[in-house]
Amino acid sequence: MQLRLPSLRRLLPLLLGVVVAAGAIGWFLMRGTPSEAVAARYAPLVRTLQFSARVATLSRVEIGSTVTARVDKVLVREGDQVRAHQPLVRLETEEFDAALAQAIATEKQAEARLAGLRSTGRSTTRAQLEQAEATLNAARAEFARVQALVAQGFLSASRLDDAKRAVEVADAQRDAAQAQSQANADRGTDIAQAQAQLQAARAATSAARARKTQAVLTAPAAGRVLSRQVEPGQIVQPGKALLGLALSGPTQIVAQVDERFLEQLRIGQKAVVVADAFPGQRMAATILSIAPEIDAQRGSVEVKFSLDQPAPAFLREDMTLSAEVETARRDRALVLPARALRTGAAGEVMLVAEGRRAVERPVRTGLRTLDAVEILDGVKEGESVLLAATLKPGARVRVQPAEWQPSRSPQARAASGGATSSGITEAMGR
Repeated sequence: MQLRLPSLRRLLPLLLGVVVAAGAIGWFLMRGTPSEAVAARYAPLVRTLQFSARVATLSRVEIGSTVTARVDKVLVREGDQVRAHQPLVRLETEEFDAALAQAIATEKQAEARLAGLRSTGRSTTRAQLEQAEATLNAARAEFARVQALVAQGFLSASRLDDAKRAVEVADAQRDAAQAQSQANADRGTDIAQAQAQLQAARAATSAARARKTQAVLTAPAAGRVLSRQVEPGQIVQPGKALLGLALSGPTQIVAQVDERFLEQLRIGQKAVVVADAFPGQRMAATILSIAPEIDAQRGSVEVKFSLDQPAPAFLREDMTLSAEVETARRDRALVLPARALRTGAAGEVMLVAEGRRAVERPVRTGLRTLDAVEILDGVKEGESVLLAATLKPGARVRVQPAEWQPSRSPQARAASGGATSSGITEAMGR
């Protein structure tokens, strides 16, 4: 017995250490693995879609000359606002003035000829007709007298032939005078020809005036000068654009959205738009139209927005913008982080803390955003959902509450001073 007591004394501390270690391990295992958890709660849930857009005007036109001439003055600069019919470019008009003067002179000449035919021309032809008829009557009387004398033997037969020829000549002269008189009538050929010449002269005058009018290039409607490609002294020709004009109208915003997100978009949805160059200036907008066809090359659909308020002064054509559209909303939904979702044997599941155990629950989901998901069934309000991706079902856990809330709508962020992301180049929302 004296030999065993020292051995027991030496083993006692080792045994105590083993007991303490086993107790510590058991206590740690009973306490569980620390894991972040979020309590399921009801809150508003908003889904948004973000993408790049650009400013587009309702209509653009190119202003050019319809005549060949030298530029006298350019009356506008790039960026100028112009009114409808405001002169933009003036061309030199010396050649046009000369052509107009010549056309006016020709017109007056045609008018004078027509007036002459209707007045003195008719008097002359009438007198000529009367004279021809008198000559014819005299020739016929002479022919009758000669015919009687020849029959009585006082004159030779040759004298009768001469008298007959005189009657024929007088008859022909009377027909010519009669034709000339008819030509000078209201529906006569001379009057018709003179009237046609007058109409042609008047048309030439109108054309000359129109060409002179074309020497002043005007704005077809109110708008803004986008580009200027003309200077004084330059020779311009038809078909060349001299000025680019953006016509005034509702400012529209155009975006090319990935066709994957077409199902989320609806006409009338609200959006917040931010210019990349002015990130502090937020603009409320509404989806105006969605193109009925898909761009096959880019796999995108064109979406147009209209601004809810008048366009700010800094907005420019083709300016790059970032748009965020609210595509769905739940005013009251049971919301949890999207990263808490797992894939189980029966579909989507979540790990819920029941006591100190992690229990796998099948869930049915509704609306989803980038960071949140609506739970329709499987989790109740107030239950703690575990977030650790490596945690196994059935494991003991020690719940550590985590702070989390779903992203707010673009309208709410704008109202509180938050910025819409301006670095997105393609649609990123889901």
